[in-house]
Amino acid sequence: LSFDYALSYYGLIPEAVYVYTSATYNKNKRKTYINKLGTFTYRDIPKTVYPYGINIIEDDKYPYLLATIEKALCDKLYTMKPVKNKKEMNNLLFEDLRIDVEEFKKLNYKDLLVLCDLYKSTNLKYLKKVIGDMNENNIRTNDRKL
Repeated sequence: LSFDYALSYYGLIPEAVYVYTSATYNKNKRKTYINKLGTFTYRDIPKTVYPYGINIIEDDKYPYLLATIEKALCDKLYTMKPVKNKKEMNNLLFEDLRIDVEEFKKLNYKDLLVLCDLYKSTNLKYLKKVIGDMNENNIRTNDRKL
């Protein structure tokens, strides 16, 4: 699971999310399935990025894969309409997606920078520029591995 579901799960976006969106690769289309358990969608991301930033979460003895907060943000931005500059990326992050600036500052920038390079995406290029503008003191380099 990734995209909006993971962003909401981690509290990066304020909205409750009722669609379970998973990352896939090499499918070349967006798919949606609805059943008694809910609405499930599948979105493509680059194959080279797919194995990074995944945690195994266990809920009532049922394990599932959940993207890290950094990976979920990159997945989301990768699938959105490309922005044209850093100002538009700021607007996308903090106005359109309504990400709280203080929560954004808690992200692991080291992981984000590594992920951004793997996507080869305009939006992720501008995300790197936004990160570059953040205070150097906020860069976390914890031991968590992608």
